[in-house]
Amino acid sequence: MAKKKKEEKKLTKDQAIKKLDTLKKDLFNIRFKKINNQIENPAQYAEIKKSIARLYTTIKNTKWQKKYYRVWLQVQKVTKP
Repeated sequence: MAKKKKEEKKLTKDQAIKKLDTLKKDLFNIRFKKINNQIENPAQYAEIKKSIARLYTTIKNTKWQKKYYRVWLQVQKVTKP
C-alpha cells in the first residue's frame, strides 16, 4: 500500500486528474455491481474511494499551490489592521 502512495505523490497534476477520472468511472461501475450483488471483491469499493481521496489531496498539495498559499498568507497579515 505504501508503494501506491509514493507513486501517487510523484504524479503531475494532469496525470492525477486523468487517473482521478478513471477511478471515478470504476467507482460508478462498482456501485452497480454492488447493488446487483455481482461484485467479487467488496473491499475494492472502499479502496477506490480512498485512492480518489488521495488523488484529491495530491492535486491540492502541488508545489504551485503551496507557493501561492504562502504569498496569500503574507498578504493577509499585511492587510489586517
